Amino acid sequence: MSAMMPIMASNRSPSGVVRALVVDDSVVVRTVIERILNEHPAFTVVHKTNTAEHALAYLHAHEVDLVLLDIELPGQSGLAALPAILQAAPRAKVAILSANCDEGSGVAIEALALGAGDIVSKPGSGSFGEHFPQALIDRLLRLVGRSTGTATPAPAHPILRTMPNMARHKLACLGVGASTGGIHALGQLFQGLAAPLGVPIVLTQHLPASFTAYFTQQLARMTSLRVKVAETGDLLVPDTIFVAPGDANLQLRRGMDGRVTIVLNPDRTPAGNLPGVDPMFSSMAQVYGAGAAGVVLTGMGRDGTAGARDIVAAGGWIVAQDEASSVVWGMPGSVAGAGLTSALLEPPAIMDFVARRAQAVE
Repeated sequence: MSAMMPIMASNRSPSGVVRALVVDDSVVVRTVIERILNEHPAFTVVHKTNTAEHALAYLHAHEVDLVLLDIELPGQSGLAALPAILQAAPRAKVAILSANCDEGSGVAIEALALGAGDIVSKPGSGSFGEHFPQALIDRLLRLVGRSTGTATPAPAHPILRTMPNMARHKLACLGVGASTGGIHALGQLFQGLAAPLGVPIVLTQHLPASFTAYFTQQLARMTSLRVKVAETGDLLVPDTIFVAPGDANLQLRRGMDGRVTIVLNPDRTPAGNLPGVDPMFSSMAQVYGAGAAGVVLTGMGRDGTAGARDIVAAGGWIVAQDEASSVVWGMPGSVAGAGLTSALLEPPAIMDFVARRAQAVE
């Protein structure tokens, strides 16, 4: 029997309250999740259903801020429906809620690659036990907090800044930042790399710490470059991708001997990101100056804009993913709106642009 009865007749909710849609094949789980969320002042469950088809029908007529989506559903699976759900609710965060999608698993990474914001094991899986309600609330607050802050959204028609009169310097280090939908975009990005750039690459992808190892393994399959999880003291070497762990910012430091090493910083950014693109970009600007360049891919929020401003101020340059190919045009749209981009491109074309520009010297 379909669970199509809406909990609230109106599409409006109190100001600041996160409107949640629960999609799960179990009436028990739907009831438990509804009770947990409705007992917290930050959330209200506006609808619940047991199929992806009914969820999509609801989303075409109503706006929500959060979707809790089961993987195993009657008819179309939650994973198969995820791209359509993100398209129907572009401003909503999606948390995968499943007993068969453990953190770090292939299915979890696939869900994150498609645009899910987090993976949560649902009651009965044994992951949380009696602590499940508070654990669920804590994770969902972190998830929606990134999209409900006070940051000003990027302008609808951002300025494309080509900076043709700026002196060009040889590329010394490339930084890449991504969030929602970034794993898929990263695969396209590195597939577009025809030949090694001859410089180190530092990468920050917004992911929980438990996904870092598996994500790094997946990334290594996307490219012929060496890929490793960054550690404090790592010496930056050419044609290696250093991945920020999920619990620390990847930052750079130049020693007295002139060598550049990695320093991991566990402090969250002012916007609450950890790892953050801003600290990585800012440290690149300090260490490499005009030799630094950044790529900003699909993602929610504005992370990367402040750091990109530092890179540009130091004489470096920024490329961002275009709106049409982004799952969420928050991060790339923000740097574009701030007038910091040298180009807006689809991920497969970005590395060609980077390679051509990397050959330019002052």
